[in-house]
Amino acid sequence: MVIALVVIGLLALSLGGYLTPLTRLSTQPILAVQAWFARAYQGILTYLNAPKDVNTLRAENRQLKAEVSRLQTEIVTLQQQLTEAELLSALLDFARAHPQNEYKAAQVIGRDPNPFVHYIIINRGSDDGLRVGMPVVSAEGLVGVINAVIPNAARVQLITDPASAVDVVVQPSHTNAVLTGSLTGELALDMVPLDAQIHPGNLVLTSGLGGRYPANILVGQIINVHKLSYALFQEAAVQPVVDFHRLQIVLVIVNFRPVDITPLLKPNETAP
Repeated sequence: MVIALVVIGLLALSLGGYLTPLTRLSTQPILAVQAWFARAYQGILTYLNAPKDVNTLRAENRQLKAEVSRLQTEIVTLQQQLTEAELLSALLDFARAHPQNEYKAAQVIGRDPNPFVHYIIINRGSDDGLRVGMPVVSAEGLVGVINAVIPNAARVQLITDPASAVDVVVQPSHTNAVLTGSLTGELALDMVPLDAQIHPGNLVLTSGLGGRYPANILVGQIINVHKLSYALFQEAAVQPVVDFHRLQIVLVIVNFRPVDITPLLKPNETAP
């Protein structure tokens, strides 16, 4: 009977909220212990699963790196294909602009390591109908002339070579001159009359004189003029339209036959 009265009293006190502070004091240590066990359990579980997770992440990382490498390779390949397509399109446009010529496309496979001469090697030769003296052009303009041939390759002397000389005409003044290369690869106009009206920005094209190149192939643009009162001729520096360091594909004009006019010159004259 006494126990029942105690229980009823405790229930009444609990319902009245008088035992709440006591309940908190009694349950707080238990909750703290439970929380500690929960954290310990989670830590042990994480530790046991960590090696598996790390190995999984490493495997996924290797797969992602391989995928990135594959995609980068595809991007480079597509960029190369796009560049080649653009080059071929530009060469086709050049060929259409000069329909009187017949062309054979060739790839640049070698460059001159000697700083004192300027030439490139192309992957077409005598088996493809190429001959010494055939002019070579790019989508931009004049590149040079073939000066050596083997069955499956040919050497092209660039117009920047010190031994190169091209008969040209300056527009719009129609002034004839000779374009020469140099050891540094710079182009210069020689044999320009003092009274000729040439200015920076004028275009320089092949004249067709001398029998070595067809006429009206763009060569470059005058960037400055040197005119001295005591000199017999004035000179000019020319910026070529072709970027010789980036040549990849060229066109050989196969239906042009150079003419050697040296025997027709006077004994004290030489062909340019």
